[in-house]
Amino acid sequence: MVIKTIPAGVYEANCYLLIDEDTKECGVIDPGGDYKKIEFQIKSANVDPKYILLTHGHFDHVGGVVDLANSFNIPFYISKVDEDYMEKDDSVFGTLPKASGYLKEGDTLKLGNHTIKVLETPGHTKGGLCFVVENMVFTGDTLFQGSVGRSDFIGGNGLELVESIKAKLLPLGDDVEVYPGHGPKSNIGYERRMNPFL
Repeated sequence: MVIKTIPAGVYEANCYLLIDEDTKECGVIDPGGDYKKIEFQIKSANVDPKYILLTHGHFDHVGGVVDLANSFNIPFYISKVDEDYMEKDDSVFGTLPKASGYLKEGDTLKLGNHTIKVLETPGHTKGGLCFVVENMVFTGDTLFQGSVGRSDFIGGNGLELVESIKAKLLPLGDDVEVYPGHGPKSNIGYERRMNPFL
């Protein structure tokens, strides 16, 4: 699987393109803005986008969803919990129409010859999700290199965030690569040893 990282939007949230090399199917994670830049990368790669996955509903991770979904006529998915928060709060949450469907713990999605597994990791937001495929986990704003997400926004909880990381992410194994919502990638082993929040 090929991973393309596209920093997008006002806070340069990492948008990820997951590309199956054999089938050329592509999944998009967290298009936070600059949809034209993301659209250009998808077209340049000559791939077939299938869907958009959202780790959470904050505006800097969802800003490009509607335009991108319309451009390629593809669905987008989020947790129902975060969609509910989006309907009540516009200070940090973005604005989206109703999702095409909702993701929860244990759900799986096919992408070419690969399977993406959904983990519920509340703490940064109540409905935060991480996505696992092969030896990679896409953590949104749950886990960063050497840090963790903020928990002082509506729906956040610092104790819940750390518990989510310890219960759901650390058991994935030290060699699993961490692709966060902002900043450089890491791996579980490094975070287990060096992350001061853990």
